[in-house]
Amino acid sequence: MVSLQQLEDFFNAWADMMWSTPLVSLLVGGGVFFMFYSRFQPYRYFGHGIDLLRGKFSDPNDPGHIPHSQALATALSGTIGLGNIAGVAIAISIGGPGAVFWMWVTAIVGVATKFYTASLAVMYRGKDAEGTLHGGPMYVITQGMGQRWYPLAALFAAACLIGALPLFQANQFIQLLRDVVAIPAGWATSEQHFTFDLIASSMVATLVAMVVAGRIQSIGRLTVRLVPTMVIMYLVMTVTVLYTYASEIPAMLWLIVTDAFTGEAAAGGSIGTVILIGVRRGAFSNEAGIGTESLAHGAAKTGQPIREGVVAMIGPVIDTLVVCTCTALIILLTGVWQTDAGLEGVTMTARAIEQVFPNTGIYLLLIMVGMLSFSTMVTMWFYGVKCMGFLFGVERQYYYSPIYLGLLVVGAVVSLDIVNGLILASYATMAIPTMISALYLAPRVNKAATAYFTALKNQ
Repeated sequence: MVSLQQLEDFFNAWADMMWSTPLVSLLVGGGVFFMFYSRFQPYRYFGHGIDLLRGKFSDPNDPGHIPHSQALATALSGTIGLGNIAGVAIAISIGGPGAVFWMWVTAIVGVATKFYTASLAVMYRGKDAEGTLHGGPMYVITQGMGQRWYPLAALFAAACLIGALPLFQANQFIQLLRDVVAIPAGWATSEQHFTFDLIASSMVATLVAMVVAGRIQSIGRLTVRLVPTMVIMYLVMTVTVLYTYASEIPAMLWLIVTDAFTGEAAAGGSIGTVILIGVRRGAFSNEAGIGTESLAHGAAKTGQPIREGVVAMIGPVIDTLVVCTCTALIILLTGVWQTDAGLEGVTMTARAIEQVFPNTGIYLLLIMVGMLSFSTMVTMWFYGVKCMGFLFGVERQYYYSPIYLGLLVVGAVVSLDIVNGLILASYATMAIPTMISALYLAPRVNKAATAYFTALKNQ
């Protein structure tokens, strides 16, 4: 009989093996390649991306399912999640402040990666047996590279079935809910904690089921409201922290930069640990090169693939350069990364916020985490269903739903280390076919981009 400890060791070893130097080189090196191969052209069109989000170039007769704004909001709801709150805390606790710098690097090169992968997601959309358009790396591979590459597409879809599971989100949200509600109410024993977790996660699963019943359209309508609210709320909290610790900000920013190249604060004092943890968490946060966000962008209502690529570029900026930096500064400026180093994930972030908001902070964070995790859960369901349909046929894709909802409950009561290792390993696996296909098809994106941007200038 395999023990939980053996499972934890296996999944963590798998994650460490997958997130080694070759994959880091593929993600960061691939992003750097895209930056120079595009001659930095997409970086000059962030303003155009804002216009697209405002609906300036939208045509209701374009193919697809949801507007640009809802496609980006759906993609962001999958990326702006607990990885931005719990994941940053994990990165700092293992890799030290320097890991934040490498998360920034991943985001900057991720802008170029997102441009290519999202453009391809629209350029090579496929139809299922019911004639419905779908986008994503598996269709990019089969439609753009040919059917002989089907095993690579199947690898992505199979890994996404696991990576999209709501284990991490459920685990961290229920952990915080237990800290805020159950423990103060006197639920102190492990048996009582288990009962509370089971009840709370079952209620969350019911709410998720109610939203996903409306499929991508209802998910888009939900996320386009939730995501801006979450970001603004978190920015307000962060500004308050920055004001409180204003005098310490320059020294802390300098520490992030210097520790990125010394690794003194990392576990074991290794610069390699700092880089690997920073890139791993950066990729997990903004998903540039992972491919999941392409499933959302592939549903955009547009006939111009480059438009969705420009919209997608905004994702890593909001997700990592803004939201993850907010979390990092909250944790570092309050000093909990040193005084409470034994805390895990979201609990460390909660302790940091309590330093500045002693009476209301934990409740503000609970609301934030609730919205973040819920929006991520409904978006990840969409990703998993699309991959299920690709592998087993559209008529069987919704078999994924009861499995997904059941594991949402299970994820709340299992070890964070088991969940963390399994999901990270799956994300690493997804990155391989996504980056291979994007690199292979990059010349076609460049050709389409040159034509599109030239026409835009001549308007």
